[in-house]
Amino acid sequence: MCAFLNGEEWRLRFQTFQAEAWRLETLPRYLMPQEEKEIQEFKDGKRIDPRSYSSSYTDRIKRQCAEGKVNGRVRILTRPLSEYLRFEFSRYYEPHALAGEDIRILDVTGRENPLAGIQDFWMFDSSAVVLMHYEPDGKQIGREVYEGDPAPFIEYQRIAVAESVPLGEYVRG
Repeated sequence: MCAFLNGEEWRLRFQTFQAEAWRLETLPRYLMPQEEKEIQEFKDGKRIDPRSYSSSYTDRIKRQCAEGKVNGRVRILTRPLSEYLRFEFSRYYEPHALAGEDIRILDVTGRENPLAGIQDFWMFDSSAVVLMHYEPDGKQIGREVYEGDPAPFIEYQRIAVAESVPLGEYVRG
């Protein structure tokens, strides 16, 4: 038995966690309808100033950081970066990191992926896990509340953080 999250139930996860919301991103691209306009602007050469960028997401991150809550993620990738990943770095990662999100990069180019086969997930307060389901092309098809022991996901997070570097370090390198 599993529970699928949509709409308000999903948004509440980000409003009600107590200490940490954490994400593992594994796909080379995601097809999210709400990003289409921004992706086209990126393709057209329009860039943003990450220091002045503001959205409901960055506002939430800033507010939660001020409350002592942690938002983090590890992005697994290989080079060369796909167009989508270049977009993600320029449009989302830098402004989100400036807002206070702990974004780390696990580059597995030329090395074994220590989390091969692990699907995307969100974990809240090291106790609640939501599995992210996607089509092979990156289109999201569902979010499933994982009802088992969160211990394996806590270990995946530990490995991801230990094997990754902070976004700023990765970009400078």
